[in-house]
Amino acid sequence: MELVLEVEDAGEVTKAALSRIAGDPELPADERAQAEAAVTEDTAEALAYLVDPFDLVSEVPGIELQQASWSSEPISYDPDSPDWDLDEDDDRRDDEEEGGIG
Repeated sequence: MELVLEVEDAGEVTKAALSRIAGDPELPADERAQAEAAVTEDTAEALAYLVDPFDLVSEVPGIELQQASWSSEPISYDPDSPDWDLDEDDDRRDDEEEGGIG
């Protein structure tokens, strides 16, 4: 599964993450400082602090989350561009799984 998000206001994402960190009474002070620094420096870290992959799929029948990872990169996204085909990677994976060249 891939999820593409457009962050319209990185400052608001960071602010929300800092608020969540501040509201966590069980977070030790050293971890709190580390988390605050991480979410302040990187919007992807802030988003990762706000979104729990388990929560995204926990109520979907037939799904059991085995592993989740994050990666992030800034891109120029134009959904109307013919160069942006979300299914392109899926077609390549299907070919590879069938032993074809992708």
